[in-house]
Amino acid sequence: MNGAECLLRTLVGNGLDLCLMNPGTSEMQFVSALDRVPGMRPVLCLFEGVCSGAADGYARMTRRPAATLLHLGPGLGNGLANFHNARKARSPVVSIVGEHATRHLRHDAPLTADVAAFARTVSGCVRVLESAGGMGAAASAAVAAAYGPPGQVSTLIVPADFSWSEAGAPGPAAAPPAPCAPGAATIQAAARILRSGRPVGLYLNGGTLFGRGLEAAGRLAAAGARVVSDRFAARSAGGRGRFGPRRIPYFPEPAEALLAGLETLILVEAAPPVSFFAYPGRRSELAPENCRMFVLASPAEDGTAALEALAEEIGAPPFALGPAPATPCLPPAGPLTAEAVGRAVAALIPEGAIISDETVSSSEQVWPHLGTAAPHDHLPVTGGSIGQGLPVALGAALACPDRKVVALEADGSGMYTLQSLWTMARERLDVVSVILANRRYRILDIEIRRTGATEIGRVANEMIDIGSPALDWVKLAEAQGVPATRAGTAEEFTAQFRAAMAESGPRLIEAVLPA
Repeated sequence: MNGAECLLRTLVGNGLDLCLMNPGTSEMQFVSALDRVPGMRPVLCLFEGVCSGAADGYARMTRRPAATLLHLGPGLGNGLANFHNARKARSPVVSIVGEHATRHLRHDAPLTADVAAFARTVSGCVRVLESAGGMGAAASAAVAAAYGPPGQVSTLIVPADFSWSEAGAPGPAAAPPAPCAPGAATIQAAARILRSGRPVGLYLNGGTLFGRGLEAAGRLAAAGARVVSDRFAARSAGGRGRFGPRRIPYFPEPAEALLAGLETLILVEAAPPVSFFAYPGRRSELAPENCRMFVLASPAEDGTAALEALAEEIGAPPFALGPAPATPCLPPAGPLTAEAVGRAVAALIPEGAIISDETVSSSEQVWPHLGTAAPHDHLPVTGGSIGQGLPVALGAALACPDRKVVALEADGSGMYTLQSLWTMARERLDVVSVILANRRYRILDIEIRRTGATEIGRVANEMIDIGSPALDWVKLAEAQGVPATRAGTAEEFTAQFRAAMAESGPRLIEAVLPA
């Protein structure tokens, strides 16, 4: 078999069953092999940033890699922003990038670029295939590297002549490595810290924020630990009946207040918390200046096992729910606000829903209501590179076709990857996209003042305003095959969102907020 078929069979043999692609000439052998190799679902995306973002969303929900197939350096360049977010999410992704044939590289043809240099900016592992005969082994190694732990983007660069040349047998199946649990000495040291009676916090990230890890964290909170979570963790379980750690706020002042007084912060699959940006006259670190950092589990270790062992070590009580939160209420009639959107979403999403969240400036009005919603998974911004909300929703829907997916997306951010809608329509995915349209990069109204640039003159204002001309998300969605409506009042949004929850398939609601 040729190299392309060997690559494809190796990926399938390693359990990869999804490839998000925007191929070009150098990848045509791979595309041709799709008809000869069963087991791989190819999904076409009209922009490479949709491929990389969807692979991130898929990995967040399955904890397994999908493959992406991109064309040469510029194609990879188009996908870098959401590969950056995937890197921060610790998502396993196998990124296949085509390259010119080896004999063609010396001619510096128009698309020639340093593909490996592009890849290194977002990849934990980069391999350049050196021979067609090495295809199977290289592909297996790329899959193994994607798993980590922790998960990472693993890039394999494949020259075109190695795809059309004879390559031999597929590579072996690489068993995903299991993360190690911390040793008994670490657990005992953490237990002594918790028993000290001094102010102690637990700071969670990674796999500790859903499933057994979250339940163990709830036990430790009941034993007196102050449990907080990384705001930018890739996936969190939320809603009624689940323990809800306090998330670190976005801005440093409330984040510092949340952590105030702590003498020790126990890190579980987390790095020490820092401010999203630097601001004049403020520290970057969010914990108190003399707060000690104790690593219970690194990002490469099993934080869930560590929390369970720690709960047993200190004799923490079984996890028990506190008083039931108030039943979510629909928003009152009147103007549509971000808070009204949050209330309606919390009241109407079904159990098991997945929320891909890129609300940016609206998050503080939306998030508090989600704690009263039906049990769901929440996929927030991780790396801050905007344009992840719609692709991550796309990937989550591919991963979990039996679950309703809701994308809460800002209008400015949504424009970066609106091509996601086309793939949602093509694949008939059950995604409801809610575009919070305030016609402005609203977060920058806040940030321009926080950075000390106190004046917003006419020219500066034009760099933040995206309402002239106004974006028409109904037309943008319908042009890509997604039915869409527009809501300008709380009543209209509630009715439209209720209808969307009762239907299957892609749909978009443009929620027009006050300017």
